[in-house]
Amino acid sequence: MTPTLHSRTGSPSGGIPNPRGPSRGKPVKDSPAIDRLSFLERALLFAKLSKIAYSPPAQAGLQARELGFGDTLFFDRDGAQAYRFQNAVNCVIAFRGTEPKQWNDLAADAKVRTVLSELAGKVHRGFKREADDLWPLVETSMLRNSKQLYLCGHSLGAAMATICALRCVESHIPSHPAELFTFGSPRIGNKRYLASAPLNHFRFVNNNDIVAQVPPLWLGYRHSGCEVYANRQGKLIRLDDTARRRDHWHGFVRGLKRGKLDHFADHSIDHYITIIDQALQQQTSSQDHPISHRLHPPH
Repeated sequence: MTPTLHSRTGSPSGGIPNPRGPSRGKPVKDSPAIDRLSFLERALLFAKLSKIAYSPPAQAGLQARELGFGDTLFFDRDGAQAYRFQNAVNCVIAFRGTEPKQWNDLAADAKVRTVLSELAGKVHRGFKREADDLWPLVETSMLRNSKQLYLCGHSLGAAMATICALRCVESHIPSHPAELFTFGSPRIGNKRYLASAPLNHFRFVNNNDIVAQVPPLWLGYRHSGCEVYANRQGKLIRLDDTARRRDHWHGFVRGLKRGKLDHFADHSIDHYITIIDQALQQQTSSQDHPISHRLHPPH
């Protein structure tokens, strides 16, 4: 299938035209440089952009504009999709996650066998194939980029974001990701692959999120990055293995009592946004920021 790139700049200021008529849409919301935001503010921004990645181009452009990104570029090839969101100082690549109605997504999730990567080690075959579809488009768009680069994604989008972030580091393009934020990411490869390039990666996991538990460890798959864990009460906290297993069990039981399977409900990107937003509000309203030391992952 022919790759598709849809640009949504249009106006002299780089804004997105109003699709309902010839008049201009709302002005781009002022947005400070991302590196001036707190850790939780950055996490919330990238979670929202990861959600926007599920939207069609016209809607995504308007939503990104509300977050301060007036320049939107849509990548689409054989069902694998991503967006490039830009403002005056920042560039964010947000990869679209899993939608069950898309066959390619399901096929990628199902192909658990590993293959040799172009870097080092082994990577999930299906995730690599989806990233392979998008990488030429992403790489080309980054050839002249001089802005601070960030990557993010949810679910399958998190896997593709991680793979492409590793490729950015090893590519000839001048842009290396300042940070990678992922939400509900599956395991994507073995230890050697994940260590093939340095990444400043923050990986959010919501309690029993089923996607974060696959593919299985016994096949050699591992997670990458610094994990930021949300317990069954939606609090971002660090737990040892014993406390975490207990938290998983209580979360599972609570889900059954509510008539839902916790493992799937916890995967929603909306839940991740709510959890981070609540943590940010708590941190902002507290004089001494009692949770801030737990929410700045070590470098």
